[in-house]
Amino acid sequence: MMRYIPPILFLGTMALAVPTASAQVVPTDGSPHGMVAVGAGIVPEFDGAQDMRAVPFVLGDVRWGDVTMEFRGLRARVDLASDPRLSAGPLIGLRLGRNDADGAVGWLPEIDMAVEAGAFVGYRFGGDRYGQGSIQVELSLAHDVSNTHNGLIATASASYAAVRTTDFFLSVDAQSSWTNADYARTYFGVDRAGATASGLDLYRPGAGFRDIGGGMSAGYWFSLRFGVMARAGANYLVGDIADSPITDEGRRLQPMAALALSYRF
Repeated sequence: MMRYIPPILFLGTMALAVPTASAQVVPTDGSPHGMVAVGAGIVPEFDGAQDMRAVPFVLGDVRWGDVTMEFRGLRARVDLASDPRLSAGPLIGLRLGRNDADGAVGWLPEIDMAVEAGAFVGYRFGGDRYGQGSIQVELSLAHDVSNTHNGLIATASASYAAVRTTDFFLSVDAQSSWTNADYARTYFGVDRAGATASGLDLYRPGAGFRDIGGGMSAGYWFSLRFGVMARAGANYLVGDIADSPITDEGRRLQPMAALALSYRF
């Protein structure tokens, strides 16, 4: 079956904490400066799927005065905190739907793309002038505002900047998400009509932890302006979501990877 491939996709937490200014001259006139990266990635076809698909990938950080606009594929947010160690502000994003799935899951109702809005707060501990050795902790909350799943997703994450120099960075991260019952039942539940159509068992999950995950991000700037970035990670579904017959048709381990060329301005 043909599948819709979005122009951009959020890969996991993407906790890159990219050092865009460490080897870059910051404009003295207050004009915008930052980094954008464009490349390709591979992700599961939908939450809980076993098959993978290739997708384009876009990421960016643009700073204008004390405000930073961050783009991670289908999610965007604005950091309004002027303190370099504190980050906080609103976020908005899209969650891909489930369409044209193979096998028994394909007989379940299709799910439209969801629009989610919320807020985040984070803090960075330690680190040298480049940020090496720092630990970043963060909590985000996002709620569906498109009446697709009407759910709430809370995500806690932490990342460690293992290496951070003027031309190279390497960081590792971990995260876990909690969802309410509305989200879990939309994406991993099977109602009576769905069970009849698909042959899957009737299933009604409740609120709880969705997954635990981790990954590694690295980047190298081979000139003042241009570089390359890579990301690899995986989430492991847990709780009621892991016990869903939809997950049984796919797999609990949800890997992802991306490679992109980056540009600083």
